[in-house]
Amino acid sequence: MRFNCFCWGIMLWIAVVGRLWAADGDYPEYDAGFKNFITCELTRTDAVDHFNGAPFTITMIRLHTIKRESGMRILYGAVQCSVGDGYHTFYVAIGVESVAGKKTVGYYTIRKQPFSILASELYRFPYMERCPWTRYWVDTD
Repeated sequence: MRFNCFCWGIMLWIAVVGRLWAADGDYPEYDAGFKNFITCELTRTDAVDHFNGAPFTITMIRLHTIKRESGMRILYGAVQCSVGDGYHTFYVAIGVESVAGKKTVGYYTIRKQPFSILASELYRFPYMERCPWTRYWVDTD
């Protein structure tokens, strides 16, 4: 009985640790892609929706979470910008899909308040590709 519990415990530990290692191997790629995508998206649109055309500087971009759901990776993070009178923080969710081995941003939303989002909600925010995901990731190995 104890041997069976021990074996199940070991299998569970291997499953959890294996999943963490697999996700950790992808983290640098998604972190770099997230930062570059957000920089591109805010600068190409001049963030007119967010700052009414006022000049701004991106001071921080941070990837918080990567979730795998409904065949895509949902990246959730924050971006802080300096705009004339102070700082503004926005929270971002991006849905990255693999199509024919190529990663693309399929869904994107940005908000002023922290939020959590599921894939079924993110589907309401399709992204019209202005900033391709793959352009920015450079393999450093």
